Order: sequence, then structure tokens, then C-alpha cells
Amino acid sequence: MRQFDLAPLYRSTVGFDRLFAALDGFVSAEQAPTYPPYNIERTAENVYRVTVAVAGFTEADLSIEVKENALTIKGERQPSESKAEVLHQGIAARAFERRFQLADHVQVTGASLENGLLHVDLVREVPEAKKPRRIEIASRASGQPVIEGKVQQAA
Repeated sequence: MRQFDLAPLYRSTVGFDRLFAALDGFVSAEQAPTYPPYNIERTAENVYRVTVAVAGFTEADLSIEVKENALTIKGERQPSESKAEVLHQGIAARAFERRFQLADHVQVTGASLENGLLHVDLVREVPEAKKPRRIEIASRASGQPVIEGKVQQAA
């Protein structure tokens, strides 16, 4: 395995703590849990869907939480009161916690459970203030600044 030393980056940057924590997490990905399996899909330019296979779990057994750009999906199955003897248990129903790091401005818009699959819908909504805007260059003849095609009146 390759080992990456990020120490030189720590010494020469300020304010990139979250980025380096994410990089450290990716480097040690071999320790990441593999249960339950999941898919991440992009259904449109700024629309995403996380699908988690949660066979045997009900809506009451699952919880979804978003906090500080992290989506956390937890599942804990309530013990059944059935007295049936299980001869073979191939469907895993153990408790789990799966975390997904969300980019800035990504919001959860909804969740649904169907056919043993939990779908969590996400959308990236960039605020108008963060979107790029076009600045027109004013000619010296007019002398008035122009922003997005409108002449700004001097006060």
C-alpha cells in the first residue's frame, strides 16, 4: 500500500481542516464499513440520490440526520417477538450507521422506503450570491459603471 504524508500541507495552509480530514478518511478507506451496500446516483445536473439496501428494516427502525454537511443514516432493528426457530439467517439485520460527507449547499429534499431500498434525495442549491455573475466593461465615453447590463446611477 502507498502511504501519503500530508504533513507539509498542514504546515503551509490555514482553514483547510475539513479538507484534510476528508483526505485522511479517503487514505484509510480500507477500514470503511461495507454494510449495508449503497448506490450514489446523479439524476440531473444538481440532483442526487443515495440508495441504501435495508432489507428487513422498517421506517421505525431507520433514522436520517443531517448535521454540518454530514448525512448520517442509522438502522437498528427492533427485536421480533416471534418464537419461530431460525434454521438459517442469510439476511443481515444488524445495526448500522452509514455517513456521507455532503458538499457545500447540498440539501436533503426527501426520503422514501420501498422494496427494501431507502432512497434519500439531495439537491445542490447554490445561493445567488455565490453564483458567478457577468460584469460588463464600461466605455470611457459613458463613464458610468455597468453591472449585468444595467447602468448604475451615481448617487
